[in-house]
Amino acid sequence: MGKRRGEADNPNADFCEFLLELAYYEKNVTRTIHKYNVYRKAASVLAKHPVRIKSGAEAKKLAGIGIKISKKIDEFIKCGKVDKVEKIRVDETNMAISELTKVTGIGAKTAYDFVQEGIKSVADLRKNLDKLNHQQKIGVKYFEEFQLRIPRDEMIQIKNFVKDIILKMDNNYKVKVCGSFRRGAESSGDIDFLLTHPNFTTTSKNKPVYLHDVIKKLQQIKFITDTLSHGDSKFLGVCRLPTSADGKEFSFRRIDFRLLPHDQYYCALLSFTGSDVFNKIMRSKALEQGFTINEYSIRPLGSTGVPGEPLPVTCEEDIFEYIGMPYRSPVDRKA
Repeated sequence: MGKRRGEADNPNADFCEFLLELAYYEKNVTRTIHKYNVYRKAASVLAKHPVRIKSGAEAKKLAGIGIKISKKIDEFIKCGKVDKVEKIRVDETNMAISELTKVTGIGAKTAYDFVQEGIKSVADLRKNLDKLNHQQKIGVKYFEEFQLRIPRDEMIQIKNFVKDIILKMDNNYKVKVCGSFRRGAESSGDIDFLLTHPNFTTTSKNKPVYLHDVIKKLQQIKFITDTLSHGDSKFLGVCRLPTSADGKEFSFRRIDFRLLPHDQYYCALLSFTGSDVFNKIMRSKALEQGFTINEYSIRPLGSTGVPGEPLPVTCEEDIFEYIGMPYRSPVDRKA
């Protein structure tokens, strides 16, 4: 499930929350994908609606919301809760799947299969390590620590530590932490680095080694402790800061690295900074102005609607300028 947005971003956030609970129950427990899709669509429609819905009848006027969901909205408005949701929250299978899917490497289907085998908790997983793959074993090993939010001051320490190591290797690297951290969040669930190097572009013929070099160095100094997956352009793993001078020991944290060609870096930086809502606003504005934006490029749309060649981008400001939108700093991109 995605990160919840506050009511400042979504005036119907509480409706969306219970609809998503219903959606994931249908997907994970009853395995009724049709109902899952209906609830998901209704939540998406309400999330995009700019004003607070005041009744089920008002909600029913929106595309994708039928009579059954409108009645649940009325029930929530009247009672502050939905009876079916309250029952779901105490459903044994649902609770077990919810706990198991918190483990890195365990999705809803795998969790459901585990529950059918009688494995219903992290404690049960620890008794059945032989049934787990490499990623799942790491997820279980660090389960409690991965549930902890990373305070902003520790995020800054991780950012500075990693950036210092990388730039000492080669000061031509560009290194940024993306996601909610770049938007000024006080805490984060994990830390996501975006890397590039001017010698690596979309026209480079050789397989890039820049990410491999970085990971190897961070492993050598024992900052990266475990690997979940490692390719040429993406790394998922576990890290921990060294014990501080005053003896403070840090928790193990989830860390990801993504390497992008230099000519795609700033479009990726914009996309991976978010928020999702802000990205949708920018992409909509771009289409209005005859451009298309994704995490790789901004391209003009021809008269037939076919995208042309990627435009040169040397900074995020270039993208805003192309579509005629005033630049907004990352902390102002919450919506």
